[in-house]
Amino acid sequence: MAQSAVRKVVLAYSGGLDTSVILKWLQEAYGCEVVTFTADIGQGEEVEPARAKAQAAGVEEIYIDDLREEFVRDFVFPMFRANALYEGEYLLGTSIARPLIAKRLIAIAAETGADAIAHGATGKGNDQVRFELSAYALNPDIRVIAPWREWDLLSRERLMAYAAEHGIAVEMKRDGTKSPYSMDANLLHISYEGYDLEDPWIEPGPDMWRWTVAPEQAPDRPTSIELTFEQGDAVAIDGKAMTPAEILAELNRIGGANGIGRSDIVENRYVGMKSRGCYETPGGTILLKAHRAIESLTLDREAAHLKDELMPRYASLIYNGYWFTPERSMLQSAIDQTQTRVNGVVRLKLYKGNVMLVGRKSETDSLFDASIATFEEDAGAYDQKDATGFIRLNALRLRVARRHRC
Repeated sequence: MAQSAVRKVVLAYSGGLDTSVILKWLQEAYGCEVVTFTADIGQGEEVEPARAKAQAAGVEEIYIDDLREEFVRDFVFPMFRANALYEGEYLLGTSIARPLIAKRLIAIAAETGADAIAHGATGKGNDQVRFELSAYALNPDIRVIAPWREWDLLSRERLMAYAAEHGIAVEMKRDGTKSPYSMDANLLHISYEGYDLEDPWIEPGPDMWRWTVAPEQAPDRPTSIELTFEQGDAVAIDGKAMTPAEILAELNRIGGANGIGRSDIVENRYVGMKSRGCYETPGGTILLKAHRAIESLTLDREAAHLKDELMPRYASLIYNGYWFTPERSMLQSAIDQTQTRVNGVVRLKLYKGNVMLVGRKSETDSLFDASIATFEEDAGAYDQKDATGFIRLNALRLRVARRHRC
């Protein structure tokens, strides 16, 4: 029986098993026209084959968009200005991609006159929340179809049977080898979930990782690089100016070759369960270390400390899907204001999974004053006697309390 009336729906479409089944299911269950949207956000796979698959399914309006520069410039880099980490470890690679995809879904719906959008996120995960909160923030009247919350195809076996029944071609291999994991990739990271990772005691197999060599197999000599920052964003590697997407891609290449960026995390999903995931984020790991280094030289102490206090809230907003909200925009404005003088160069050594900071400089905005900080004679730049009154004033409340409690 057809679902309640939908005339046209824009589907976030990868061409894989799930979204290929969803495409056909939408046509059958809703009897509607389907527009497909495939985003290239640097996942490292050909996206153009999705066009042929959509055409074979009878889709007439097919969107395949290269969003790599927008992704890094408008989403990844603003997030890294905040040094965002969720629960102290996760660099938010999947989380930060969802608002961009939702933004484009809403834009295509407007362009094509669609009255609904659809996604392939399951009813157990975070992505359904991220897609839908973003979509409603941008178009409060859009209808969202989430097939995993409606249909009875709740296992891979049922999906495969449905595909076979409807003549849907399914590509079973990735990079030439079958992967048992649920994987998500973009320019910032690649994630792995499911299969044996559902037991948090089991160590991931060495053949799971795709972007990074094992640290113990990385080169025996360190790789040195210099990152140039302007207003908190990386703009050059070793003096060579690059676009945001080019910088992240190159840091992924260099970091991956040196075994950098692997993590194994049990995280708290927004829907209430704990989930174990493994991630490769080589470029992001390097970028975070370098950004904090240039901030250490150029940010005022209290501004830096306040940023660190705000960061967990900011990271949770992104993880939970609240990118397009007043509170995230408010925090972003505050964070971006601190970055106007975060300019300079950071020198790093990459060695067997480690990112080692070995130098930082800012010709225009460094707050480091060697004449004050020196352990040698400072020619009167700092009067050490001043510390006596400073300490006595700060100790006053402690001394009073101690006297009254003795």
